[in-house]
Amino acid sequence: MKRFLHIYMLLFSLALSQAALAADEYPVDTPVGGEPFGHSVTPIGDGIYVFRWWVYRNIFIVTDEGVIVTDPMNPKAAELLQSEIRKITDKPVKYVVYSHNHHDHISGGIIFKEEGAKFVGHENVLKELADHPSAVTPLPDVTFQDRHSMTLGGRTLELEYFGPNHGESLVVMRLPKEKILFIVDIVTPRRVAFRMMPDFWPDEWIRSLKEIEATDFDYVISGHGPHTEPAIDAANVVMEQRVYLEDLMAAVKQAMESGMHNPDELQKSVKLPKYEDWRS
Repeated sequence: MKRFLHIYMLLFSLALSQAALAADEYPVDTPVGGEPFGHSVTPIGDGIYVFRWWVYRNIFIVTDEGVIVTDPMNPKAAELLQSEIRKITDKPVKYVVYSHNHHDHISGGIIFKEEGAKFVGHENVLKELADHPSAVTPLPDVTFQDRHSMTLGGRTLELEYFGPNHGESLVVMRLPKEKILFIVDIVTPRRVAFRMMPDFWPDEWIRSLKEIEATDFDYVISGHGPHTEPAIDAANVVMEQRVYLEDLMAAVKQAMESGMHNPDELQKSVKLPKYEDWRS
């Protein structure tokens, strides 16, 4: 099973890499999968920015001593990100923080390694990237188990691991002063789950969201979102994601208990009208 997941995620990453290459061939207003290629930078305040490439997002923090960057996404996006940072500051990128091991979020960081950045990630990222190396994805220089706090230029970014949920290395990032969370993949506001739910443990996903809800935060920036939706959301999107998953699991369980076990039949019969306006 684990080997199957590795093969699937490799194919998934390759598909997204092809999308990144395709971005060079399409104008920014050409829709791909319903969302146009292109990028944007949204200032959140006090040196915090949201960078978006296609349907991917990260954050970067500009300080007097340098810049903290999160998920570089891919070589194309990382090049654009570096260019946008240079428009804001001439300070170097000092740290690149990985949210988890999946290559569609963390590829391309080599461009920041070349300017001297140190890379930070959960200890499981180190093993996973060592098992599946990429020339454009540097291994973490700094790893941790449960929590890690980093400070640069008077700005603090806290990293916390909530156990397995989406893979076994995903961390949630928190800006304590602003009470902002950066959450990748396990919270995507107003969007139903990806059709294959690759590398997810639904029960652990719900457990993690409950634990995240209990932390001190007011806002959420998610790792995915179209250009038409806000770069930052209210804290209740975490609860909304959890309730959706609970509703989905309850509906599938009810259908199975009624005697329906064929996945194709379940797919056609399980309806959640409450979420008909959510994307995907």
